[in-house]
Amino acid sequence: MRDAARAYWLRTPGYGEIRPVRLPDPGPGDVFVRTVRSGVSRGTETLVFRGGVPSDQYAEMRAPFQEGDFPGPVKYGYLSVGVVEQGPPELDSRTVFCLYPHQTSYVVPAAAVTVVPDDVPAERAVLAGTVETAVNALWDAAPLVGDRVAVVGAGMVGCAVARLLSRFPSVEVTLVDVVEERAGVAAALGVDFATPCEAAGARDLVFHTSATSAGLQLSLELLGPEGAVMDLSWYGDAEVQVSLGGAFHSRRLAIRSSQIGTLSPARSARRTTADRLALALELLRDPAFDALVTGESHFDELPDVMARLAAGSLPALCHTITYGQG
Repeated sequence: MRDAARAYWLRTPGYGEIRPVRLPDPGPGDVFVRTVRSGVSRGTETLVFRGGVPSDQYAEMRAPFQEGDFPGPVKYGYLSVGVVEQGPPELDSRTVFCLYPHQTSYVVPAAAVTVVPDDVPAERAVLAGTVETAVNALWDAAPLVGDRVAVVGAGMVGCAVARLLSRFPSVEVTLVDVVEERAGVAAALGVDFATPCEAAGARDLVFHTSATSAGLQLSLELLGPEGAVMDLSWYGDAEVQVSLGGAFHSRRLAIRSSQIGTLSPARSARRTTADRLALALELLRDPAFDALVTGESHFDELPDVMARLAAGSLPALCHTITYGQG
């Protein structure tokens, strides 16, 4: 039945569940979407799972179609790909991306979905929100031809940033992570890899995505004089400590933040958020991004999957959720 669906909810920090959902009838400007795949944005969603969103950030951290409130019960998520089964003729039967939580089907305004290019498979298309974050960060940082760049943290966002940077002319990109096995991912993305103790300094620019104090400190240490760290990490309620008593002032280093919630000021006068998301999906024509999709589970398994991801017992970059017969 079209009015019946199921959704993943965080009942309380540390405990997820599947709940029935009654869908509204689609209006003339709406689409009914049947979900085929969703992705777990591991860093943010496990932080939400453990109740790590600071109370003063509840409003800023709301996802576009979130229901409930932090710390819970809350329906949260934003990497969903599905097929339009009812809506405007130009969207009929099209595969679309939507910033929607994990749910078997849903009704949203037609403007809330973006068509996925025909040559981008659904399991790769769930990365659209992640690649969009990387696009915004590159607009913020404005890397130059020939730059020497490090990306500290080989998670979903760090890997997406590294892949996009690899396509800049003569830019030297090194992905840095404590997990040595991420060297294989770096190779698939066409960039160099180093552990923290191996990483070379004198970088013009460093993107930090590890969400750790150690990662931010290392990012500063890798900079050359007058270099800048572009920090994409979301730390939640974790305390961050960094030493600024060494070369920070004498070398005129900088730390800047980048965040997906608003358009980069470098493009806000000429681009919309819809433009940015459409660009991300175009960039996902690149099959190298398949290296970021590292596992899948059925929707019915999601409560257990989220707990394992949060505990670290299920290693993953982007773990995807399927919605066929369980």
